[in-house]
Amino acid sequence: MAVNPVDTDLTELDDTRDSTWSPYLRAIPVSGIRRMVDVASKMDDVIHLSIGQPNFPTPRHIIDAHIDALEQGQTGYTMDAGLPELLDALAEYYGKRYNRTLTPENILVTTGATEAMYLALTATSAPGRQFLVTDPTFLLYAPLIRMNGGEVKYIPTRAENGHQLDPQEVIDAMGMRTYGIVLNSPSNPTGTVYPRETIETILEEAAYRGIYVYSDEVYDHLLLDDIEFPSVLRYAPDLDNVMMVSSFSKTFSMAGLRIGWLISSQGAIRKLRRYHMFTTTVANTPAQWAGVAALRGPMDCVDDMVKEYAARRDRLVQLVGDTPNLTGYWPQGAFYMFPSLPARTDASKVCMRMLRETGVCTVPGDAFGESCLNSFRISYSTSMDKIEEAFERIMPWLDKQTFE
Repeated sequence: MAVNPVDTDLTELDDTRDSTWSPYLRAIPVSGIRRMVDVASKMDDVIHLSIGQPNFPTPRHIIDAHIDALEQGQTGYTMDAGLPELLDALAEYYGKRYNRTLTPENILVTTGATEAMYLALTATSAPGRQFLVTDPTFLLYAPLIRMNGGEVKYIPTRAENGHQLDPQEVIDAMGMRTYGIVLNSPSNPTGTVYPRETIETILEEAAYRGIYVYSDEVYDHLLLDDIEFPSVLRYAPDLDNVMMVSSFSKTFSMAGLRIGWLISSQGAIRKLRRYHMFTTTVANTPAQWAGVAALRGPMDCVDDMVKEYAARRDRLVQLVGDTPNLTGYWPQGAFYMFPSLPARTDASKVCMRMLRETGVCTVPGDAFGESCLNSFRISYSTSMDKIEEAFERIMPWLDKQTFE
């Protein structure tokens, strides 16, 4: 394989310190995912276990709805809150799924879940406000909090218990300055699904203390075992201190269509609409019509995807268990696993060497937090054949490595 002879150091020069740039730009790190993918892009014969998007085609009825909207001239602005038909469909869908009364006024349609989380966190973060964030966690949350001067306090999870969140640790971390808690279940990067008891305990304590709960639920349909998904929408006593974020990207393989949403109290949505008006203004109109088709149409396409993800997960657990110097666990959701190398190993260096020497691209743990530097993320949103081929390369390579 052809390898570009560049430095393996993952750091980059900080070009944000001159007076042109806001000091808060320094809160945005260079993505660990981007660092790996940039190197991989200069190589041949790379197997990507690094990509966090489905490899399934978008279901046909959704594509047809998108095309129909274009052909019918549905290319202008919608209401800033979203297409009325999509707002109605979302309110009906979530109301029925979680036995909760919702109206379109509880919902804001956004340009992907990323904008929804951007609005939620940057509209509420401020100097002096502290936010509790799990570690490891998706790389989006901490920079958004820090961009407006907020403080991040990490709550570590542990590989030995499958990265489950201890609700008592969350409660113990709450203080006078705690303004919000960010949850992500099923988790990126671990695939962990928090049980009902964890969600209920955190929601109850947060409501008592007046602390906001921001729940990223973009993988809520990708449950790989026969378990109930404990959404905050089901168990929150009310929506006054809850913001739930989701999207069509993972469930319906619509990542590039960029339609997400935020569900909260009507008062919160009114305020966030003002912020939304001065960011993206409205989400993509034809893609919103595609979203209506996704919610109103058949769900067997999602069931088929989940069955295939479960089969890949089962095989991946076996492969990790058979790989020298690698320890796994049983992820129950999404399409990620976060296995561990021996303690005190710098996974960022191992992952870069593994990429260069085997052509298998993963994402080191330091992209997702500070407590799991000996771990790395594997995405199984690729074919079973690619997973098998990747481990045919990884297994002998890791067997030859020496760890202290």
